[in-house]
Amino acid sequence: MAIAEDLEVAAFLKGQPKKLLIGGRWADAADGKTFETVDPATGEVLARVAEAGAEDIDRAVAAARKSFDRGTWRDLPPAERAKVLWKIGDMIEDRANEFAQLETLDNGMPINDALLFHAPIAAATFRYYAGWVTKLDGATQQVSLPGRYLSYTLREPVGVVGQIIPWNFPLLMAAWKLAPALACGNSVVLKPSEETPLSALLLAELIQQAEVPDGVVNVVPGFGEVAGSRLAHHPDVDKIAFTGSTEVGKIVTRASADSNLKRVSLELGGKSPNIVFADADLARAVSGAFFGIFFNQGQVCSAGSRLYVQKKVYDHALDELLKTVEETRIGPGIDPVTQMGPLVSKTQMERVLGYIAVGNQEGARLMAGGGRPEGLDGGYFVKPTVFADVDGKMRIAREEIFGPVVSAIPFQDEEDLVAKANDTMYGLVAGVWTKDVARAHRVAHALKAGTVYVNCYHVVDPVTPWGGFKQSGWGRELGPYALDLYTELKNVIVDIA
Repeated sequence: MAIAEDLEVAAFLKGQPKKLLIGGRWADAADGKTFETVDPATGEVLARVAEAGAEDIDRAVAAARKSFDRGTWRDLPPAERAKVLWKIGDMIEDRANEFAQLETLDNGMPINDALLFHAPIAAATFRYYAGWVTKLDGATQQVSLPGRYLSYTLREPVGVVGQIIPWNFPLLMAAWKLAPALACGNSVVLKPSEETPLSALLLAELIQQAEVPDGVVNVVPGFGEVAGSRLAHHPDVDKIAFTGSTEVGKIVTRASADSNLKRVSLELGGKSPNIVFADADLARAVSGAFFGIFFNQGQVCSAGSRLYVQKKVYDHALDELLKTVEETRIGPGIDPVTQMGPLVSKTQMERVLGYIAVGNQEGARLMAGGGRPEGLDGGYFVKPTVFADVDGKMRIAREEIFGPVVSAIPFQDEEDLVAKANDTMYGLVAGVWTKDVARAHRVAHALKAGTVYVNCYHVVDPVTPWGGFKQSGWGRELGPYALDLYTELKNVIVDIA
């Protein structure tokens, strides 16, 4: 049986249109609107999905508020909530093939990436936070004032959480948001991207099957300008968690300030430097440079889109990178031999092609790619593209392209490199390739980035903090750090004299 003919996936896609999950019930949009989600490898419609509008967001927030105020989830014994989260992780793992195929068909990512990376880490994320449910402890303080006091802290859930996730890693982003929020006892309104809503809707089915109480998780696909805006402005939402572009992150922040000053966490854009020193293991470094930029077709906020190579090995490293690029198998993500699939949409493809044109106009030297591959005209494909001798002031070196385009920039020495690498408004991730341990630590300390990879790239685990410096965001997801995003710290002081 071909992968695309999986009976469970076919059955999931057959039920049309896909509905919103609000208050434990599957519902049409209040105004009856739907939108199409398409296979970016072919441009063909996969499904019609109910389009959440402002009224639907209001209904979802009301359902979340009702469930939170009643304590149907937050007041469950911690061990019971932990069991539910662990069960969700098991269910994702059991249906990994189905999730992987939906991700591939809806997003375009290679099926092997979805199956071996996205689904397992999503399952692991729920299990990781299942372990934290019973460990949300407070502490006591020694008060020095006259008298006798018992002072202690409590971690309490924030309340109703609005979560807005992007289209580049739909299942994984849903897991990163939902698992810690639920572990802390919150109720959630999740808005997946209109580009890739299907895996979030399947996850919602699993959440129901795991017997999460009605109204605790509401899933409302819709467009940012309407559904996302209403969620960010809503006066009864206590916290917004957003992953997406820096531009939209600023809009979300202003919406919070204009409404009820709700708490905000942001995981935003990046223009990450991936740095190769002359003493690096060049084969590993080139492989890491390729993976750093072309994984998920470059549609990654942490993509190593600025490739800094020390002049001594610059030409050799580029030659080796070009060999790898030329051997890349481009095609529909559902084909198991595909290494690089299509971009998520026609709009995104045109955006990336526009930046390639800008790079040519700015005088960068096009070494590979630069257009669409032959024979794949039905989908939104762009060849892996390498620009050499890029000036750090060029737009392709400064602006987030979010596609398979890398800017190779030579550097002379460590001091020269650090200044160039930090010359950006972003600060999400950086990569360093060197055999010199002292240099690795010096440069890691000097780089202004939330994560610095040394002799590796795109290493992500539920235990490791994720977030950026500067305009790459506020707060840290994953690890115990995400618990701070979804809890309030309360201090209780008792006079015991």
